[in-house]
Amino acid sequence: MGFGGISIWQLLIVLVIVLLLFGSKKLRGLGSDLGNAVKGFRGAMQDAEKEEEKPKDQAKLDATDTTEGRVIDSETSKQDEKKV
Repeated sequence: MGFGGISIWQLLIVLVIVLLLFGSKKLRGLGSDLGNAVKGFRGAMQDAEKEEEKPKDQAKLDATDTTEGRVIDSETSKQDEKKV
């Protein structure tokens, strides 16, 4: 007996029928898409766990947008004019 009363031979027959219906290229693409989806889901779960581990104050600091250290294009041209 195999999985839940299904023998190995029955599984092989189903596999052959699926290969004949869809073809190997389509199944390969489907498998890689499924693998990427699972990988993305795991990554999202790990990111969610990391967010939960952060202190709430740190999460608020990350969410706020500060402009310190940023240079705006017009500021650089004004600074260049002053230098010349």
